[in-house]
Amino acid sequence: MNTSLKQATLQAYRLLVYRRALHPELFDIKGQRRISHGEYDFEAWIMPGSHCMRFQHDGQCGTELVTYQDANFPERGLETTIPCAGEKDHEQELSETINFMATVQTETLPQNLYESTYRELTEFGRESEALMHLWDDADGGKCASILDVQRFRCEIHAQSYHLIANSGLVLRTQTIFEHKDADAEG
Repeated sequence: MNTSLKQATLQAYRLLVYRRALHPELFDIKGQRRISHGEYDFEAWIMPGSHCMRFQHDGQCGTELVTYQDANFPERGLETTIPCAGEKDHEQELSETINFMATVQTETLPQNLYESTYRELTEFGRESEALMHLWDDADGGKCASILDVQRFRCEIHAQSYHLIANSGLVLRTQTIFEHKDADAEG
């Protein structure tokens, strides 16, 4: 698949945090994963150059969207917008029962380092059975969006990698959604 992501520049990328779910028709979803575990439900979508994750517990919801698009995403329920350039840490209580933590790291690599990083991360994605979408950009470079998810008793850990060849961009996120379980405290 040849997809043009010319607008997927480092400056365009941002992380949006919502206290609600987002509708799938807003996105060009290439893969999804659903997890129901104990007291929570989780859903992840992978798109070219972006991802969306929803965590739900006890009637409350938290959603992370990482995107380069300047689309008209909903304002209702939007809690935080964070530019992805550089290194960022963010922690937030999304409800009485849901905590959210994210780390974002970006780098722009020369072609040889980008290509070896691409090989390493796509191999990791295959081995870990991560959600992956691979494509060639308009210039013929290899691009990837990878989302690896681990489930635990009261939380989800997710690592994403978005690799955009035409700019040598590598964007990495690490996210934790956790619910406060009264039985686990104390």
